[in-house]
Amino acid sequence: MEISELKQWFETNKETQLYHRYITNQHIEPLLETLKKKFVVEVLGASVLRKPIYGITLGSGPKRLLFWSQMHGNETTTTKALFDVLQTFYKGSDSVNHILKACTLYIIPILNPDGAEAYTRLNANQIDLNRDAQALSQPESILLRTVFNQFKPHYCYNLHGQRTIFSAGNVKNPATVSFLAPAQDDACTVTETRKIAMEIITVMNAALQTLIPEQVGVYDDVFNLNCVGDTFQSLNIPTILFEAGHFPEDYAREKTRLLIYVALLTSINYISRIEVTGNGYASYFNIPQNKKRFFDLIIRNAKVKSEPSNTLQDIGILYQEVLKDGRVDFIPKIEKIEPLIGFFGHQELDAEGFEVLTQENKPLQIGNENVFVLINNRKISLLLK
Repeated sequence: MEISELKQWFETNKETQLYHRYITNQHIEPLLETLKKKFVVEVLGASVLRKPIYGITLGSGPKRLLFWSQMHGNETTTTKALFDVLQTFYKGSDSVNHILKACTLYIIPILNPDGAEAYTRLNANQIDLNRDAQALSQPESILLRTVFNQFKPHYCYNLHGQRTIFSAGNVKNPATVSFLAPAQDDACTVTETRKIAMEIITVMNAALQTLIPEQVGVYDDVFNLNCVGDTFQSLNIPTILFEAGHFPEDYAREKTRLLIYVALLTSINYISRIEVTGNGYASYFNIPQNKKRFFDLIIRNAKVKSEPSNTLQDIGILYQEVLKDGRVDFIPKIEKIEPLIGFFGHQELDAEGFEVLTQENKPLQIGNENVFVLINNRKISLLLK
């Protein structure tokens, strides 16, 4: 599949009813009604608050691929991309029909519908489902393990979103997409199972480098058997973690959505056409590891009242995602006041040595949520442009 072709498919098949960061069962249920005409759509079970958890099955091939998204309810970009992929298969073409003859895809679009509705990482019992793979204390965790045991996948796709803080290495490039072939033991041994996941990641990375050069990272691979990916990998099922991250000025994650779409279809097509052995894993280690090097906004060279008059500081600001009236707003919050050497801002302002105050003319403090600041008596908005 050529990148130009994938981009064209995305524009043709993008599910326009899903947009921005807030995606719930209410948004996807009308889409599932349409998908029922060609695919198997079923209610797999229910969440803590008795919201339905849906599964979608398509294809008839012997290679079985399991996907789940919104295990963390506020990580929605991969859900949007999944529905774009589903639209691509629903409309059908000779270019993708071979995939459904070679593969069977099983998709859980929203594993945590309670968290999705509340726009929170956790489920309704305040449990992180991605730390519940061993305890299986939550109905959503039990459901996923039941599907895993019954479907018996050959490949697993663990689909997430990551914060704007991550860089692709120690450079001024955001980690717009990150991957991980999770460890399956404390030593993070490069097992045969991990090699298969690594090989698939290298294929996706090669495709993405043509669109976002040096903006792909590898997520932290510290082993934790309580995590779902580590558990499934330890059961010798190649598992790939996706982390949909930040593209410049794309807080709606619509550009990242395209990149996840490209990665998904590239990898599914690759699996459908060959027997993945893991022999092509080596270049996985050339992908830079994620680092926490970004703030959403940095105000450089600022005078702060609590510091000596000749000492200038940098002010690091992160946006807090707040659900309001069915939409996610981004509220600026001060995280650091110190020299931020080696850190970058997705936006940067130069205070030029002037004092930076709140709009009430008071000193800034860590933890403050400030929509505006005063710099040299000028009122400056910190909101997204």
